Amino acid sequence: MGFALWNLNLFFAFLSLLWSTYDCGKILIVPLEGSHWINMDIIIKALHSHGHTITVVRTTKSWYIPDSSKYFNTISVHVEEAFDHEFMNPILEKIIALERGGGSFLTFASLQLEMFTAMYDMHKLICKMARSTFTDKDLMKHLNDSKYDLVLTDPAWGAGIMLAHYLKLPLVYNVRWVTSGEGHLAIAPSPLSYIPITASGLSDKMTFPQRLKNVLFYLIWQVQDTFLIDPQYQLVCTEFFGPKVRYRHLLQGADIWLMRVDFVFEFPRPTMPNVVYMGGFQCKQAKQLPPHLEDFVQSSGKHGVIFMSMGTFVTELPDDLTEDIAAAFAKLPQKIIWKHKGYKPASLGNNTLLVDWIPQNDLLGHPKPDCLWLTEEQMEFKKLCIMESCSGYPCVL
Repeated sequence: MGFALWNLNLFFAFLSLLWSTYDCGKILIVPLEGSHWINMDIIIKALHSHGHTITVVRTTKSWYIPDSSKYFNTISVHVEEAFDHEFMNPILEKIIALERGGGSFLTFASLQLEMFTAMYDMHKLICKMARSTFTDKDLMKHLNDSKYDLVLTDPAWGAGIMLAHYLKLPLVYNVRWVTSGEGHLAIAPSPLSYIPITASGLSDKMTFPQRLKNVLFYLIWQVQDTFLIDPQYQLVCTEFFGPKVRYRHLLQGADIWLMRVDFVFEFPRPTMPNVVYMGGFQCKQAKQLPPHLEDFVQSSGKHGVIFMSMGTFVTELPDDLTEDIAAAFAKLPQKIIWKHKGYKPASLGNNTLLVDWIPQNDLLGHPKPDCLWLTEEQMEFKKLCIMESCSGYPCVL
């Protein structure tokens, strides 16, 4: 955790070299939604505390990004439609079917088709947002006249990448994912013989069949990018920058990559000198819990507490699985705090509290011992394990 914070401070020191104490920088930020926004918001507040002026580009149908804040100004790009933030629910059902062992090859193929469709539709909307931005002459004149010093963006969506090129500004990533997949694959050599592809479930020590599986997962990512994602962004680049400007080159051309990764959870791999690793930068001192949560935690006695969260996008599980989990929790002596939306399962025990939101940092930093954290296996939540490892609580992914 300390190394990650040191790296983030190094980035702020880099910014201070660009601007003197009496002339702080103007930073244009093009963020992502969901848990990605939570990460970006932390960086925004840190930049604001150093005196920088922040402007955030959002859509008029943003899910989480507010249209006003004391930490930043906003520019709202008008869009006619927004992506359904519950898109993960049908995908999750197919993933669970596969994990339960009841999934056939057809189920796997159906899952990939669902994922391909969701990714295609999402990036199609982002490209529409980019076109709306570039064709708004008043907005583009305002952005040019504002004389920003750099663009900070999350490259899992490509609008910020193209906007930085349009404005001819230095580009900094807050990155784990890019539009083509895992960030390292876009800029660093990644031999598939010992670099496991995300979601493959493999380690860096693979048998020959496992390497074939790794190649298969890599090809799935490549097919998705080559045929569904990159061509959409390339059309925008061709329309506004000309056919000689390749989107893939813009993606790879960022000046600094602030990588939301910690090698506590990564296998050894090649990297690049402009990659700054800052996994765990969300760590901070825990605050007092809300009274109802504090009372519930304290009521656990010697048995402790279990916290469960499925992340930002996964709002609910299939009904039968929800019932099974609730019934299993009801048999435990621990108290359970479960982030869950949807119907209340009939098998819910008196030891389980359902909540819409969990103050994750504050719960993990709570002095009450014997806590367990159950969470989905996503990088945004793996970083919570970095925090909990400092407090000594076990974590199950």
